[in-house]
Amino acid sequence: MATKKAKAAGKFGARYGKKLRAIYNKVFETSKKQHNCPVCAREESVKRTSFGIWECKNCKTKFASGAFEFRKADFKK
Repeated sequence: MATKKAKAAGKFGARYGKKLRAIYNKVFETSKKQHNCPVCAREESVKRTSFGIWECKNCKTKFASGAFEFRKADFKK
């Protein structure tokens, strides 16, 4: 069970070391977070659907970006 202090990596308990659990928390939070759409400019509408695929809920546009993080630099005009 995850705790408030350990966040998502709390499921690992004392295993795997502090550094790896911290990296896991960072990746987990950025991949689950919703981002702003570069096409329709709607806030918090882009969500990760699969590995490297991101989709806007509003305009239904799909993007290929980072596997675990949505990079807005990929979509400069």
